[in-house]
Amino acid sequence: MAKWEILNIDPWLKDYENDINLRMDEFKKQKKRLVEKGKDLKEFANAHNYYGFHKTKTGWVYREWAPKADGLYLIGDFNNWDRHSHPLTKINDEDWEINIKGIRTLPHGSRVKVLVDANNKIQDRIPLYARRVDRDENNDFAAIIQNPRKKFKWEDDGFKIQKEDLLIYEAHIGMAGEEEGVSTYKDFEEKILPRIKELGYNTIQLMAIASHPYYGSFGYQVANFFAPSSWYGENNDLKSLINTAHKLGINVIMDLVHSHAVKNTAEGINEFDGTVYQFFHEGAEGNHPDWDSKLFDYHKPGVCHFLLSNIKYWLEEYHFDGFRFDGVTSMIYRNHGRGVDFDSYKKYFSLNTDIEAINYLQLANELIREIKPDAITIAEDMSGMPGMCLPIEDGGIGFDYRLAMGMPDFWEKTLERRDEDWDLSKMWYELSTHRPEEKRVSYLESHDQALVGSKTAIFRLADKEMYWNMEKSSTNFIIDRAIALHKMIRWITLSMGADGYLNFMGNEFGHPEWIDFPRAENGYSFKYARRQWSLVDNDKLRYQYLNEFDKAMLDFAKQNKQLSSETFRLWLDNDRKVIAFRNRDIVYLFNFHPENSYESFHLPIHDVGEFKVLMDTDEKRFGGNERISHDYTYKTEKLAGTDYDGITIYIPSRTALALRKIK
Repeated sequence: MAKWEILNIDPWLKDYENDINLRMDEFKKQKKRLVEKGKDLKEFANAHNYYGFHKTKTGWVYREWAPKADGLYLIGDFNNWDRHSHPLTKINDEDWEINIKGIRTLPHGSRVKVLVDANNKIQDRIPLYARRVDRDENNDFAAIIQNPRKKFKWEDDGFKIQKEDLLIYEAHIGMAGEEEGVSTYKDFEEKILPRIKELGYNTIQLMAIASHPYYGSFGYQVANFFAPSSWYGENNDLKSLINTAHKLGINVIMDLVHSHAVKNTAEGINEFDGTVYQFFHEGAEGNHPDWDSKLFDYHKPGVCHFLLSNIKYWLEEYHFDGFRFDGVTSMIYRNHGRGVDFDSYKKYFSLNTDIEAINYLQLANELIREIKPDAITIAEDMSGMPGMCLPIEDGGIGFDYRLAMGMPDFWEKTLERRDEDWDLSKMWYELSTHRPEEKRVSYLESHDQALVGSKTAIFRLADKEMYWNMEKSSTNFIIDRAIALHKMIRWITLSMGADGYLNFMGNEFGHPEWIDFPRAENGYSFKYARRQWSLVDNDKLRYQYLNEFDKAMLDFAKQNKQLSSETFRLWLDNDRKVIAFRNRDIVYLFNFHPENSYESFHLPIHDVGEFKVLMDTDEKRFGGNERISHDYTYKTEKLAGTDYDGITIYIPSRTALALRKIK
């Protein structure tokens, strides 16, 4: 038996045993460097409880980590921005401190900064551990003291995380409203949570939560890691949103950006103590060539202290139920996976592999398990790194799920071709293939596919026709095709062996607009940075058909336990554009042919019994033509010219159906 279970699970790794050993040896060394003997990671990850602003019996204490700074001064409206009246004292080689008498000296809502004298420069900076950062009328960002009279009262003691069979609703708070502007935490809680609950999603993935100065960055240029974004309202409003979601039985996970940080010095953490290397690599290694952002040095204890404490903070202070780790591929390869086809195991284990980043992700997953054992972790990794979703003790990296990023890429390329040229063999491979014991979150599209520069599935299918022909009373060939395929594609993506499923808000009903945040090129308009819920609420429009199908599809998956299961291919005919497979007790039949309906299709099931159709995409409630009977009982028989047991069934063009054995 191999030393690590990963080598038994995946025999292709046999030639890379030394690489796995190195990964694990370095993990143990790094953990030993960080954690004192006899203690665990959750005792280490407490930087936020030491640094920053904390009330004392007599007033406040403010501490800062700035090893190479020459002087620090607390400034703010409490001292009329006096740049010398409140100096911090260096209390050891790395830390600075000041005690301020009187709780009321720093009232709730006070604006503060820290003047940092370092490397022959004097700059006004945002405290590293600020728990709220907001901008004034001049767009100047400052830390905001948090000491509200009324403390938030959590009411989610009975909530239990649903870790399996995730149905994820990816959402951006600011663009969740219909009005042209920035929507709020309270708006989302009151208006969007009920929609998510009604649709049947059990997990919300919130984007852009950590504070970011540029709204149009979609939250991926983080400046203040311990401050919930003030774009959407008060800190307690975020807590209220999560509390309400929990009362509805819905998980809330955070899109966590530890892969890079905004390069800004005025608003962010870059060069806080006057050095680049406080947090980041020096030189080219510290700059992402595509994102124009800074890259962390994960080997440094101070960086691990900061980032791991950040994880603990979000779990405990805001009751998040886990994280989707952004940019994992960028983290774990020195070239950030740019332009690489990961078609060989050699590409996973080479000098290009950043073991320090892998070790950080292992530490992060272990910490999360210590704090909240049922928490959910998802890796955004397009490379398919072996062991990404295996336990650390087995030689893995420790995530629960990996985003199946190849799926939207596959669908994007497929939708660029004529229906007649679709390759169903590639479809089967992309949707069903995964590493041994790896759980995948399947999806057709996330926010990436909705951004300007890309297109959503419905817009690739229907394009400008959506603007004129979405009335239920209208007839339009392009719209008919778009709606039919939109339903089929989402259903096959969910049902063909997914462990979890993700949808970006609005895409469930085929939201017609792309996402374009306010910027100079569009006159700083919010027209495309919102969701038009009135479209799906309009009884006269076909958006309701797609919304109703999405709701039924999720309910069908839950009722028939279609997630976290293996699928078995029953039939694939690339010429006739038909694919059939079985998932547990459910038999699926998809006819992607643009014209041909098959009156008497011989479907091999390799089972004996009686079957009935439970659901199909041609149902009237989904905008279909009701051509498939749900009353007829299909009895298996030996199919002509074969040794297969199966049924003979009618399957219209561009239609999918699901049957279950009843006897």
